[in-house]
Amino acid sequence: MNQATFPFSAIVEQTQLKTALLLCAVDPSLGGVLIRGDKGTAKSTAARALTDILPLIERVDGCAFNCAPGVPYQHCETCNTEHASAQADSVPFITLPLGATEDRVIGTLDLEQALKGGQRVFKPGLLAAAHRGILYIDEVNLLPDHLVDVLLDAAAMGVNAVQREGLSVTHPARFTLIGTMNLEEGDLRPQLLDRFGLMVEVTAPRDKTLRSEVVRRRIAFEANPTAYAANWMQEQQELRHRLTTAQQLLPEVLLDDALLDLISHLCCEFEVASLRADIVMHKAARALAALEGRSQVMPQDVRGAAELVLPHRRRRKPFEQPGLDQDQLDDLMQQALQPPDESESGADDDQENDQDNGESQDQQQVFAAASAGNVRKIEVDTLANRYVSGKRSNAQDAPRGRVVRVVPDQNPSSLAVGATLRSAALRSSEDFQVTKSDLHQQVRSGKNANLILFVVDASGSMAAQRRMEAVKGAVLSLLTDAYQQRDQVAVISFRGESAQLLLPPTRSVDLAEQNLRELPTGGRTPLPHALSVALETLEKTDMPPLLVLLSDGKANVALADGNDPWQESLRFAGLLAERGVPALVLDTETGYLRLGRARQLAQALAAECLTLEELSAENLALTVRGCIKNG
Repeated sequence: MNQATFPFSAIVEQTQLKTALLLCAVDPSLGGVLIRGDKGTAKSTAARALTDILPLIERVDGCAFNCAPGVPYQHCETCNTEHASAQADSVPFITLPLGATEDRVIGTLDLEQALKGGQRVFKPGLLAAAHRGILYIDEVNLLPDHLVDVLLDAAAMGVNAVQREGLSVTHPARFTLIGTMNLEEGDLRPQLLDRFGLMVEVTAPRDKTLRSEVVRRRIAFEANPTAYAANWMQEQQELRHRLTTAQQLLPEVLLDDALLDLISHLCCEFEVASLRADIVMHKAARALAALEGRSQVMPQDVRGAAELVLPHRRRRKPFEQPGLDQDQLDDLMQQALQPPDESESGADDDQENDQDNGESQDQQQVFAAASAGNVRKIEVDTLANRYVSGKRSNAQDAPRGRVVRVVPDQNPSSLAVGATLRSAALRSSEDFQVTKSDLHQQVRSGKNANLILFVVDASGSMAAQRRMEAVKGAVLSLLTDAYQQRDQVAVISFRGESAQLLLPPTRSVDLAEQNLRELPTGGRTPLPHALSVALETLEKTDMPPLLVLLSDGKANVALADGNDPWQESLRFAGLLAERGVPALVLDTETGYLRLGRARQLAQALAAECLTLEELSAENLALTVRGCIKNG
């Protein structure tokens, strides 16, 4: 046992989390589990503790590919020797660092072997090491897109294919993917969400007795990990035995057609598009039955599987959080188990109740976000020295991304191994030796993320003319684009006597949406202060920014007594323009008589100016240009 690992059986509560991890141990083909929750909720602790209760596997000592006994990988020198013998060993637990390079993940040319003998030998990466084991990613939502794509391919195919530096290698890579994430740092791409077989939401206990017990156990473990682990040895062994029994029983577990129909019914009712949900629910229900020592799946197993399989797969509106309506799930389960007549009657009653609830909810909506149509993607053409992973702006000489060419460079930051070795070989094939003159640099082309700073006018004039619904709808549409482009967002609102940074820069567009929906309206228009706060916020960021101002421009509160609010607004707009901040002004002024202040403000910002109607026009292509000065 790894004595530095907190015992799995000692984790307080978190029943659903522990169940999901145990199911992945019973049936590794489930596709792993995503653990979402706030920091400090035992996400990483539970994931790391799982390996200590997993049954041992047979593997050859020193095998870099974790070959299965009797089925060695064809290029594995260790397992293909005559004297190779397998021994019982713990399941591999491989951590994928957020800063890992693509070469480290998928493998690359063994430079040492190539320099010694000029041979092309494959050096396996983390995917090979995780074969038949667990690949763990902490803060998986922060993983760069190019690594996400690699994981998607490997998880879908069960193999890792490497085509680079003159190598053509394919090796098995079947692993259980366990990821943890904090929603405050942003969500996952839907494609990666669907790859996780199960998902669990974890929260810290609200009961003071449970919280004190968590602290008590953790302090005792840190004081003497060896002694603490010994105290839980019996419980750990019982869990390991339970898992071994469940794994052996799993092939015999039966799920009848009626329950299979129930699985498909639940997927349809919760509007789940992916057929992977039906398959994983089938497997999870059987694994639950095996874990309970039963050879027949029961309805409660299907319900338990639904709670883990459907929340992150059901069709959602933008910014709607994953989750299941437990009342709806109870009703669907009850209807499925009732005779047809009663089920239909219950469905009619539920439909009437839903209609009544819908009517009451409509009556309570105030300043909801109106639909803004299909807002097109905003392209930002910027020049920046710093690189942040994203999709919006082009980034040349990026540290990550597609290799577009190689160039000679005696001090390369990203060595082009193949080109370097070829240069040395061409220069002297008999006396092979690499010199500085042979070194080549990889030139990559990637994408930058942007910081989208929304500055929203929430003054009384907006409320009087009932424009906040349209404004909120426009921002929500732009937030959807920001989420898809993996941008960071920040929100400033201004009303009354001052402006406020409602949301500091974050990748969680869900928090931006929540702040926007709860945004109060009323009071005067402190536009100068809003532009001042925007300037301060943008000066603190390393990311290429985009300023989006939604206002009618009718400033009437100055920063300093006696000053003209409008002239102050123009002055701050000029300062933003001098710094080359790309900007977009959305003119919210309506009516026949318009002052045109928003358009004048856009001119001072050197920005595009659109009305809300123009923003949602399908035939408009918008490119915001600017030069970011990084000093």
